[in-house]
Amino acid sequence: MEIAFIGLGTMGLGIVPRLIAAGHTVTGWNRTPEKAEPLLQAGMRWADSPRAAASHSEIVFSIVTDAAAVRAIALGDKGVISGLRPGGIYLDMSTIAPQASRALAAEFAKAGLTMLDAPISGSPVTLAAGNASIMVGGDKAAFERVQPVLLAIGPKVTYIGASGLAVQMKIAINLILMVEVIAFGEGVALAEKGGVSREAAVDAILKSVAASPVLGYRGPFILDGKMPKVPLADVNLQQKDMILALDEGRRLGVPVPLAAAANEMMNACRGLGLDHNDFVTAHEVYRRLGGMSK
Repeated sequence: MEIAFIGLGTMGLGIVPRLIAAGHTVTGWNRTPEKAEPLLQAGMRWADSPRAAASHSEIVFSIVTDAAAVRAIALGDKGVISGLRPGGIYLDMSTIAPQASRALAAEFAKAGLTMLDAPISGSPVTLAAGNASIMVGGDKAAFERVQPVLLAIGPKVTYIGASGLAVQMKIAINLILMVEVIAFGEGVALAEKGGVSREAAVDAILKSVAASPVLGYRGPFILDGKMPKVPLADVNLQQKDMILALDEGRRLGVPVPLAAAANEMMNACRGLGLDHNDFVTAHEVYRRLGGMSK
């Protein structure tokens, strides 16, 4: 298929090569063109606006930071909506509020076009390993049309339901992930203060019933010298998702106390100047609160 991809950040850089390898023709756009260079060398075409990218394509993907960025590339000047062909499908993979996603889908519907929310669950590590999962909300017939393309990105593709429900589910999953990673840091710090070496604590957890895929690749980051210089998801990016969870809890009248606690730990990370790190750095907050030095 002819596919456009808007937003060539860390996840986009991993997704586009998988689409090209599956035989699709991909045209890309990014706010900072320099990031596209490795993809251009891999065979991706370049467009000078989201509209131009969409005009060449049957399917348009986007994955950007927040709802404001999605609105800008979807509805703004030279946006996707003005270039997408009749019968084309726009899939936004960003993690944004369900209400914001539904509002965007309504604008596409007014124009006789289809938008699906299709957030991806996973990191660059799980994506590279072929284990990322994708959830989709919106018109089911459109989902069935794009499902083969989505399977080129990751093997686990699930139709969740109506428009906005996939991002609703993604927020719920990220809440669980966030709490799990922060609890890991809390547990390791407790063990350390009691005399267990950090290396032994991490090893024991990863061999225990508490182990999980996310802890398997993220847990070792807290060992000396293992924190990646380019985080999989830094504190600020991950806190954005916790704020979405808190907003949804307030909107729906559902208590989310663990999301609130996770959000406060991200505040603490920021206050201590750790926000440039992957969010597993919350472990360091626990160490400092527990009176532990390096």
